[in-house]
Amino acid sequence: MNEYIVVDGYNVVFAWPELAKLKEESLEHARDRLVHILADYAGFSGDRVVVVFDAHRVKNNQALRYEEINGVQVFYTREQETADSLIERLVGDLPRDVHIRVVTSDWDEQRIILGRGAYRMTPGELRQRVLQVKKQSQESFARDNPTDGYLENRLTAGTRRVLEQWRRKRG
Repeated sequence: MNEYIVVDGYNVVFAWPELAKLKEESLEHARDRLVHILADYAGFSGDRVVVVFDAHRVKNNQALRYEEINGVQVFYTREQETADSLIERLVGDLPRDVHIRVVTSDWDEQRIILGRGAYRMTPGELRQRVLQVKKQSQESFARDNPTDGYLENRLTAGTRRVLEQWRRKRG
């Protein structure tokens, strides 16, 4: 079943070892890398991904900023607004008939989103899910012959011959 995955971006950046190391060099690069990883994940899993980054400490940031990057919805909060408050609002606005998971290690935030009908997921659980989907996608592309799954390749020679005769009579 496809889900909405709502991610507290900086929470994940600080929790994933490869991103935590990257943020030491450039926080912007770590953010971009996370969005890229999540775009790959969304493309293969079919889940809809929303990432929220705190910008509440950025001076004169009066407007909520939104962009879509490779299918991932990315929000940057306005000044004086935390990612947690925007996540709560987004979860409240999402359809009620879908599964929503909020990725955060913030215990208070987990309790609030559970009260709003969403499920919680830790950054570590998301990382495992991302790695699992990546492995599955690599396995599906690593087949020796991608046409192995085609129906015509599983037909007996006799059936294939009859179908070919029908095709030629129609043409």
